[in-house]
Amino acid sequence: MPTITLPDGSQRQFEQAVTVNDVAMSIGPGLAKAALAGTVNGDIVDTSFLIEDDVELAIITERDDAGLEVIRHSTAHLMAMATQQLFPEAQVTIGPIIEDGFYYDFAYERAFTLEDLAQIEKRMEELAKQDLPITREVMSRDDAVSLFEKMGEKYKVELIEAIPGDEELSCYRQGEFVDLCRGPHVPNTAKLKAFKLTKVAGAYWRGDSSNAMLQRIYGTAWANKKALKAYIRRIEEAEKRDHRKIGKKLSLFHMQEEAPGMVFWHDSGWTIYQVIEQYMRQQQRENGYLEIKTPQVVDFSLWERSGHADKFGDDMFTLHTEDRDYAVKPMNCPCHIQVYNQGLRSYRDLPLRLAEFGSCHRNEPSGSLHGLMRVRGFTQDDAHIFCSESQIQSEVSEFIDFLHSVYDDFGFEEIIYRLSTRPEKRVGTDESWDKAEKALALALDNKELPWLELPGEGAFYGPKIEFSLKDCIGRVWQLGTIQVDFSMPGRLDAQYVAEDGSRQVPVMLHRAILGSFERFIGILIEHYEGAFPSWLAPTQAVILNITDKQAEYVKKVEESLRNRGFRVVSDLRNEKIGFKIREHTLQKVPYLLVIGDREVETNNVAVRARRGEDLGAMSIEAFIKLLEDDVARRGRIVLEA
Repeated sequence: MPTITLPDGSQRQFEQAVTVNDVAMSIGPGLAKAALAGTVNGDIVDTSFLIEDDVELAIITERDDAGLEVIRHSTAHLMAMATQQLFPEAQVTIGPIIEDGFYYDFAYERAFTLEDLAQIEKRMEELAKQDLPITREVMSRDDAVSLFEKMGEKYKVELIEAIPGDEELSCYRQGEFVDLCRGPHVPNTAKLKAFKLTKVAGAYWRGDSSNAMLQRIYGTAWANKKALKAYIRRIEEAEKRDHRKIGKKLSLFHMQEEAPGMVFWHDSGWTIYQVIEQYMRQQQRENGYLEIKTPQVVDFSLWERSGHADKFGDDMFTLHTEDRDYAVKPMNCPCHIQVYNQGLRSYRDLPLRLAEFGSCHRNEPSGSLHGLMRVRGFTQDDAHIFCSESQIQSEVSEFIDFLHSVYDDFGFEEIIYRLSTRPEKRVGTDESWDKAEKALALALDNKELPWLELPGEGAFYGPKIEFSLKDCIGRVWQLGTIQVDFSMPGRLDAQYVAEDGSRQVPVMLHRAILGSFERFIGILIEHYEGAFPSWLAPTQAVILNITDKQAEYVKKVEESLRNRGFRVVSDLRNEKIGFKIREHTLQKVPYLLVIGDREVETNNVAVRARRGEDLGAMSIEAFIKLLEDDVARRGRIVLEA
């Protein structure tokens, strides 16, 4: 006789085993109709899940985040079913949910077209209206292999054979379509009301370029049509802001096949990069960091001792010379410990904050590379704080304040806080993990910051706080992090002399604010749509003459501004002033200074803001004051395009 405890603490007793749907029906037919899934003792399950013992139960509807995930997972299956009905020779491989949607990879003889996607989406709508029941079937591994072999689904067979262990597997069936899946899924296809297929791309099987090329169809799914329409509007806005397109238009950077995942910075893009680096250098200096520089290539044994070789070995670039194995560093932490280890440290030296703009390389799969957002060569605003256990709270607290100040300067105000706890594969004792996780949770609570827990998402050496921010169109980007590491310093022989004279191992706090410069600049490009605040803009002002008679005065104004440290250029081309204004406006220059005969006579400049606003005539000193104030605000006041 199971007793069901509901989220509000109330209980319901049943004389026999019941399904999640039965419980929802006992509460009310409206809830049963809205139910998409349930959580039983924290585990998400289908509404058909049979409850035989006392449990805690929550009913999941479309209003819950978990409900949206179930909708998207089920819509991926709906897409696969529609695709195979229209293209019977297509084999299904994997179809996970992703942020804002899902995708499914297909093995098919040709690339799908946009016309194919329109047909598939139409068939999905027809299948959804058929209200097909979605049922879960459990079978042995041998039966699953036999089933998918008969269906000609060789990729599914390969997936099954790669699953460790010998436990039974689950499949989901809707109509004649069946797929290997852990679930859960919505109870029927009628629950899938708002979806759209968005694009098609190539993708290697399992992300390995040595494997077959598959066709990946992306889609999005939402609880209702209103949410879908809002998402489509965001996508259209994001397309306008694509950093790769803007980067080309503004000549900021490019990438090419001869160096996959590596950035070729142009003058304007490198100017932005340098401004950010100098800003971060100054901020770190003011916050007590010492800047260091460590080697790019280090003997592989160091990565074995630190634990990185075991965890990330396949993602590291390695080389062999003079009978030694080396690795191009994928991260900076082991090298920072080598700097710490030079000389005997005392408790009086702690906290010791070592920062580096560390150039790192990781062998990311070619199929995952995406402009500046996912690269193989990148630079981190990396730092490591060596401290005693008693200093963790104050250091984390100071770091959070530091991070908030930096994000404010770049124009980001909304931050999301997540605490990632111990993963299954990790180093260190449970006791050290307990202390580290509690320390980070306490630091967030002391700041009265709202946070969510991400179980199992910590680094292999310690838990971490992840700081994510929202851009101007609501997209969330994970950037900053601070991690408590009780293990790596000891693995690499770091010590300090404590106040009682004993030798102790320092705690190591791994921290970053921007993450990688490359990705952060990509985010900035899209956030500002290339219209950077004056302090970041590659060119802060352009001085334009109307006729050749003003050329000498234009050069004088340029020199005055350059002497005050501003990034300015003159445009003395023999072109109409309207043409020059339009051209530099398209380049999103914050200020245009127009010089005609009147400006020369009055020793003024006529100022136009990037938004097209005419600020009128003013003296050179007045404009300098205007620009100085604008630069000093940094991004705290967002400039519109």
